[in-house]
Amino acid sequence: MRDFRKLEIWKNGIELVKQVYQLSSILPSEEKFGLRSQITRAVVSIPSNIAEGCSRNSEVEFKRFLEISIGSLFEVETQLIIAQELKFIDKKELKAIFCLIQKEARMINSLINKIKNS
Repeated sequence: MRDFRKLEIWKNGIELVKQVYQLSSILPSEEKFGLRSQITRAVVSIPSNIAEGCSRNSEVEFKRFLEISIGSLFEVETQLIIAQELKFIDKKELKAIFCLIQKEARMINSLINKIKNS
């Protein structure tokens, strides 16, 4: 069993959660049960699945949870693009989050590939 608290991908995921929650607070109040709820659930899923995968005994299971995590990551990115397209969020406000998303995607993909090749 791995200690998820030591993994950079988990730490980066927690940072992403904090930033997305902060950004989602500026969405219109009528989006409370729509886009805001969807984005926050998806972003929380990223480090949560990494942590859950760490509890698994096999590399195959761990890899599967990493794949779920990256799916949630792309879901968050898509939802933020939708928020931008709907003019809820300015493009400049998303720049740092998109950089963090790209970093997280590279790190998760790298770990998936490492597991595949081992």
